[in-house]
Amino acid sequence: MSIALGVVMDPISDINFKKDSTLAMLWAAQDRGWDLYYMEQQDLYITGGLARASMRKLQVFRDPEHYYELAEAERADLGSLDVVLMRKDPPFDSEFLYSTYILSVAERQGCWVVNPAQSLRNANEKVTATLFPDCAPPHLVSANDQLIREFHAEHQDIILKPLDGMGGSGIFRAKANEPNLGVIIETLTVHGQQTIMVQKYIPEITDGDKRILMIDAEPIDYCLARLPSQGETRANLAAGGQGRAQPLSDRDRWICDKVKLFLQESQLLFVGLDVIGDYLTEVNVTSPTCIREIDTAYATDIGGRLMDCIADKLSEKAAQNS
Repeated sequence: MSIALGVVMDPISDINFKKDSTLAMLWAAQDRGWDLYYMEQQDLYITGGLARASMRKLQVFRDPEHYYELAEAERADLGSLDVVLMRKDPPFDSEFLYSTYILSVAERQGCWVVNPAQSLRNANEKVTATLFPDCAPPHLVSANDQLIREFHAEHQDIILKPLDGMGGSGIFRAKANEPNLGVIIETLTVHGQQTIMVQKYIPEITDGDKRILMIDAEPIDYCLARLPSQGETRANLAAGGQGRAQPLSDRDRWICDKVKLFLQESQLLFVGLDVIGDYLTEVNVTSPTCIREIDTAYATDIGGRLMDCIADKLSEKAAQNS
């Protein structure tokens, strides 16, 4: 089955060759003989009621000095593609939102978007974890100074973070008697105008913030525990954390099972759960990473498994339409 796959991503020239998960997906797709088409957010547009893009044919290679080639840009309907991977990194800002609107139009033209545009809009990566209160740590989603202070007084040691960031950006820890609590709240909430996430601090962060990848609501058997560097609260690799691949625990699998039905109903095909200790802290749906680190440790071929899943579902769709 010949498949035309588009990808919407950050500039490919700027990615980290050694770690980039989108590159692993593109290698896997090209290995299967699929045609690849590259787009950035600004390449997407709507005209005459159709979702279109200025897209470039893409080839990828496993050579760090020459890992991609792009052809000249051509304008085409997004509906001409079988599937589009939406892999633009957060922040989930206005431009990201507008891109999902365009991709929704593409879906009506018959293009399958992974993950679906509506689910990207609905499933905020921080707030979605609160849908599973038996899995999540004590939490508060609010812009209200008094509520945040009361939460801090109750739990003493808390984490405060924006709802639209990634990679550990904008995350603060406020211990008991934190003298800068007011400044932290003002900064993150923009003086009460911006809603944030507040969670009880989980001491087990020293054992790693685990990234669990799920394909079609089923977990990969191994995760990446991201360990914070000395004196650092954040474990994100982008914030200097170190990764350690390891098997899922029984509790990890229990959390995956709790989230499974939501992922199926939302048609979220590729998702990354963040788990600290016994708690689910985030449900990453925009551009989950850590494929390369887990593959290196356990030869899991996550990108290949995702492409096989996509191929199977496209075959099912074709059979239903025949």
